Amino acid sequence: MRIGIVGCGNISGIYLENLLRTAGVEVVACADLEAERAREKAARYGIPVACDVEELLGSPDVDLVLNLTPPRAHAAVSLAALEAGKHVYSEKPLAVDPEDGRRILSLAKRRNLRVGCAPDTFFGAGLSTCRRLLREGAIGRPVAASAFMMSRGPERWHPDPGFFYEPGGGPMFDMGPYYLTALVVFLGPVRRVTGSASISFPEREVVGPGDKPRRFPVHVPTHVTGVLDFAGGAVGTIITSFDVWSSTLPHIEIYGEEGTLVVPDPNRFDGVVRLRRKNDRNWREIPEEGPYRENSRGVGLADMVRAIRENRPHRASGELALHVLDIMHELHQSSRSGMHREIDSGFVFPWEKEDGRLP
Repeated sequence: MRIGIVGCGNISGIYLENLLRTAGVEVVACADLEAERAREKAARYGIPVACDVEELLGSPDVDLVLNLTPPRAHAAVSLAALEAGKHVYSEKPLAVDPEDGRRILSLAKRRNLRVGCAPDTFFGAGLSTCRRLLREGAIGRPVAASAFMMSRGPERWHPDPGFFYEPGGGPMFDMGPYYLTALVVFLGPVRRVTGSASISFPEREVVGPGDKPRRFPVHVPTHVTGVLDFAGGAVGTIITSFDVWSSTLPHIEIYGEEGTLVVPDPNRFDGVVRLRRKNDRNWREIPEEGPYRENSRGVGLADMVRAIRENRPHRASGELALHVLDIMHELHQSSRSGMHREIDSGFVFPWEKEDGRLP
């Protein structure tokens, strides 16, 4: 499968490192609005062609577009790629507006093309081990869950953080996909949400190397709290924040009739899994099982390529990403309206053997 990358920014490096080691794929072109950035990536990673976006989308040598643009451009680039007859794999979120997400999936269906979307960290050994434990009944029937993403924001580390505070950004749209994808992979679809959100600081400050402090405005909520009602009966809570200096809260905990499961950071592929059943006196660390313990971003794309070849559903699917997008959008809408919001999308797990492990 010949891949063209649109967007050669901060995240593209790890994708390229992993894809260049992946059998069955070949990165043949890259494009960016800043031509020099595309040329630099092409030279560093041995990509044959660095070009503009229109040229890449029109190239007969590109079968699949890896969309690594900023969130506000995700829908436009993915739709253009599908119109050009290319499969699409996008960084999260699938789109900023759920209606754009629906247009992407509808167009792909009409053109008989595939859509995939990050995150793919649920392929990792940490979350795969948790999924197996839940399927085996390690904590009995799940009744509740909690998730916390507490940070001070990307201006502390990102060289150009302004887009994190524009539509499609904020802690829910930036980091929420990792946490929500893990939760729905564990517990199934969400049917209803309730949210409360705020912009705690209307301006942010960033200091780059050798630069004076620079302030920029904030256009999206930076602290979002939500309640998730799962179709299977469990109730979840989630907080995502760019307003917290420090915290001791866990990443994710799942509470069942028979015990509690502590889930590692869903933004990573590895991590410590802890289990405590109702009669245990202490927590137990559960050894991780399976591959993908290092940063394996792109494994979802590689799986989609194999799924196309094998004529089977892929795992990091557009339907899964649209469901997560709906949840994030409706949490914001709930805060604005002061009402519960129903989630009308769903997804099906196509990717497990009977023992719950990935093929």
